[in-house]
Amino acid sequence: MKDALHVLDKGNLPVRKTIRRARWFIASFRDFLGTVENETQRHFSLDDAKLMSAFTAWFRAFEAQKYKAKEHRLEYVTFAAGLMLRELVRHAPVTVEPASGAADAEAPAGYWPEGYLYVTFCLAVREAVIEQDFSLVNETTPELGDLRTWWSFRENSLEDINMAVGFFERFAGETPNWSMPGLFLPQEPENQLSPPQ
Repeated sequence: MKDALHVLDKGNLPVRKTIRRARWFIASFRDFLGTVENETQRHFSLDDAKLMSAFTAWFRAFEAQKYKAKEHRLEYVTFAAGLMLRELVRHAPVTVEPASGAADAEAPAGYWPEGYLYVTFCLAVREAVIEQDFSLVNETTPELGDLRTWWSFRENSLEDINMAVGFFERFAGETPNWSMPGLFLPQEPENQLSPPQ
């Protein structure tokens, strides 16, 4: 999936800086959307105004907390990608047309196609940054394919949009801060509470 972010490679800046430019964010999201359409055989409609609102809200949230990241840069990359997911879910810039055939509702992409697009886009951005900045490569977590986790993610995010950050951290294979997922608190043992049901 990360390969779909090739638009980010066209600049001279690192991905972590390029993605903070609205033009590149929108272009990379559009490209990624096309990749997910091919993968899922579903047609997505994109609302440019809502996508721009999501980007603006994410950028403000990112800037507001980045001062805490000085000694925890890798953790902040995941948190920032979780904030990105939060704003995509909140602003909902994508709608999907009903499946022409029988959609696989047992797979995350069939159960919630828009959510699947948002999560995999944010994971791809995170992966590109940590690979470039930290020379790390992440494996896919089992939760990414677990429909029960997706069901919980969708339900809990409807009740409290900040829960999207915690679920993103879970999808990324990290231990979420379930008590205050919208705040960047570097992992301490007391922050590692059980996930919501």
